[in-house]
Amino acid sequence: MPELVSTRHEQPMSDYLALWHGDYSKIDSVSDSFVAYEPSAPDGEVHGPDALEAYVRELRAAFPDFTITPVALLEDAEIVMAEWTAKGTHEGEFNGLSPTGRTFDHKGMSKFIIADGKVQEERMYYDPREIAEQLGFLEE
Repeated sequence: MPELVSTRHEQPMSDYLALWHGDYSKIDSVSDSFVAYEPSAPDGEVHGPDALEAYVRELRAAFPDFTITPVALLEDAEIVMAEWTAKGTHEGEFNGLSPTGRTFDHKGMSKFIIADGKVQEERMYYDPREIAEQLGFLEE
């Protein structure tokens, strides 16, 4: 996995990525007031560390090989913009959808707000229809 090329926010971003890759001990990389705007989450939002951990656990149960790979990063004092690719194999139920055994591979971007060494907010930008199509849910 490539290293994040970041200076100011390297530790919280590396820990946050490790969390998404299944290292739940890194949950302290997010603030107590954390919020994620995630198109695939119920109601499109995840609030707080406990809800984030539960969401990532559910995602990883459905896609055990799920990975996010950062491909570009831009930062300033409190904002990190990351372009990434994500992929995984649908092996378990997710959001009420039975496993298909198919894989998805897509690109997206995230805007992070970092304060006091923790991720405060993530806004994810990607098209969930692209994933649904690759998994066979939009086929005719």
